[in-house]
Amino acid sequence: MGASSSVPHKSSIHDYNVKDSKGNDVNLNTYKGKVLLVVNVASKCGFTSSNYTQLTELYSKYKDKGFEILAFPCNQFLNQEPGSSQEAEQFACTRFKAEYPIFQKVRVNGSDAAPVYKFLKSSKGGLFGSSIKWNFTKFLVDKDGHVIRRYGTSTSPLSIEGDIKKALGDN
Repeated sequence: MGASSSVPHKSSIHDYNVKDSKGNDVNLNTYKGKVLLVVNVASKCGFTSSNYTQLTELYSKYKDKGFEILAFPCNQFLNQEPGSSQEAEQFACTRFKAEYPIFQKVRVNGSDAAPVYKFLKSSKGGLFGSSIKWNFTKFLVDKDGHVIRRYGTSTSPLSIEGDIKKALGDN
């Protein structure tokens, strides 16, 4: 009961504002009607190359069908995203040709976790509770802003393509 009191009482991801890599406000309401894959990313993780490569592939395949990836750099796991938000964005866009938005660095765990991550975790807890265990944890969000499913680090982006297609209504 105590943990839920720290989670803002908002009903969908569309109720949140976040900051882009340059610090500008972004209302997630702009993504209404799109299926979202929200991912905490890092540039110096053993999972970086495979995840970014596959995220770019999924985005290229489904961006015109109402799919969006929202990437949030996070430095909470062994300092694997040490640079600035803009450096994280440049890394993803240059090295992995990411065309999806890379937002401002956030904390995903703890009392100072980003409100949007408190919402995501309260919607779908993980195998060992609500804490995010590592980089590249993924949340699939439906067109109405509700979390459909949560995937751990070791779940590759391409392995959830069927769930994305189903959420898009593209069976």
